[in-house]
Amino acid sequence: MPIAHIIGLGKSGIAAARLLKREGWEVTLSDRSSSPNLLEQQQEFANEGIHVELGKSFEPVESIELIVVSPGVPWDSPALVRARELGIETIGEMALAWRYLKSPWVGITGTNGKTTTTALIAAIFAEAGLYAPACGNIGYAACELALAEKQPDWVIAEISSYQIESSPFVAPRIGVLTTLTPDHLSRHKTLENYYNIKAHLLKKSELQVINGDDPCLRQQGVDIWPDACWTSVKGEKELLGDRTFGAYIENGWVIAQSEKILPADSLRMVGEHNLQNLLMAVAAANLAGIDKSAIARAIAKFPGVSHRLEHICTWEGIDFINDSKATNYDAAQVGLASVSAPAILIAGGDAKEGDDRAWIDTIKAKAAGVLLIGDAAGIFADRLEQANYNAWEIVETMERAIPRAAELGKQNHAKVVLLSPACASFDQYQNFEQRGDHFRQLCLESLV
Repeated sequence: MPIAHIIGLGKSGIAAARLLKREGWEVTLSDRSSSPNLLEQQQEFANEGIHVELGKSFEPVESIELIVVSPGVPWDSPALVRARELGIETIGEMALAWRYLKSPWVGITGTNGKTTTTALIAAIFAEAGLYAPACGNIGYAACELALAEKQPDWVIAEISSYQIESSPFVAPRIGVLTTLTPDHLSRHKTLENYYNIKAHLLKKSELQVINGDDPCLRQQGVDIWPDACWTSVKGEKELLGDRTFGAYIENGWVIAQSEKILPADSLRMVGEHNLQNLLMAVAAANLAGIDKSAIARAIAKFPGVSHRLEHICTWEGIDFINDSKATNYDAAQVGLASVSAPAILIAGGDAKEGDDRAWIDTIKAKAAGVLLIGDAAGIFADRLEQANYNAWEIVETMERAIPRAAELGKQNHAKVVLLSPACASFDQYQNFEQRGDHFRQLCLESLV
């Protein structure tokens, strides 16, 4: 019986372990943590014939034939480098799913906009009567789809740079590249490395959809991707070298491959960035042969995405909005730019590298106050002081932020209280979803 080792006892690792067990492998799951919850799961997996090792780092041995890593495991960690030196096949969970899923894929990657674009595409395919669940960074783990009895008609996969890095042979029918700004540089070191990882997915894709309004993508890719469907919210006349856009907005209509598809205001989500997400989703659906009436119906019904400019409640005329998925400066700048001023901003968490100048400029233009939480609070306070913005307070936790935001909102006649952290969540939460859920819970308990 061949031996496989899965690193990471999260959703993707668990699905990968069960898939390999089904396919006749001897499987071990390992995780550096040994929390009570994982100890409980350890017994559950033992009953399934899957061995679980907790509380220790993985060390490769030659008897292992396959290692599957969860997205959070650094690809260049010493253990994985050693495993590859030993000739042990080492892949990501996404790559394992690719081997067993025979359906065509739409693969969506980029710095920001991935989740909304993925959710829009999945909604359009579902409206067309197709079983096309979202997976990867949202929805199911890809291996969960491979485990299911019913195979999907299409796989709609949000794929991060980490997942591309560990799944180099995944080749979607349609690849979508949303935006490119500095992110995850602590792992990828340079913007060029980060771009090359993202671009790899597009190179492996049969058809490409690329955001033509993103300056970095235009600079890097117009000549590299001459046959891609480039998109622009600025109309067909916006210059793209000597080429025309494949999808654009003109006179209030979304046009794809020279055909009117639907009015742009059919989408209920705010912000120009969401019009770009809409364009990319429509372009991908059109390339997949989805009927334009199904596209229009799906967009009109689309409620938005949790944790991305998600309206939670209105209290005393102030809208409380959850943008917890804004985990870097660019996403947070877009979120703040999209809401009405004056706003009270809640920001902070586990700080990332990046250029914060546009974000701070938007704070100065739109925020009547900023409440700082988490490990980044002191860093952000210093940056705001340097920029001559003094309406900030360090409140440390979400429990303190919500009542103080309500108080400041009333004092400043604010229209919005916005959680848009510009940070990862790992200082206080397991992930951005848990952070956004906590914001929602506190708002609904104390304000409604």
